Amino acid sequence: MFTEDDVKFYLAEIALALGHLHSLGIAYRDLKPENVLLDADGHINLTDFGLSKESVEKNGKTYSFCGTVEYMAPEVVNRRGHTVAADWWSFGVLMYEMLTGDLPFHGSNRRETMSMILR
Repeated sequence: MFTEDDVKFYLAEIALALGHLHSLGIAYRDLKPENVLLDADGHINLTDFGLSKESVEKNGKTYSFCGTVEYMAPEVVNRRGHTVAADWWSFGVLMYEMLTGDLPFHGSNRRETMSMILR
């Protein structure tokens, strides 16, 4: 777990990074702690762009079912198409986890976790 001040700082930097990616038409699609690294000065770096989607038009949808299930937005789970807004859902899940040390949606298996997300 982090202090509230640390969480504010890290989330501000992550928000700037996501906003920049979105302004370039890139949906990140795999925001989770393992993909957020800290440099020697304590600033964040997003890594692992393997699931990212380029050329996403503003409000354009993508239909790939990808990401880490605990961080997936409902629109990704239900496979009806999602926009870059799905990254902001993952951002909220990450925020919750940083503040509490727990995930908001975590079942005993993938199916149960997805069901919890869709409730």
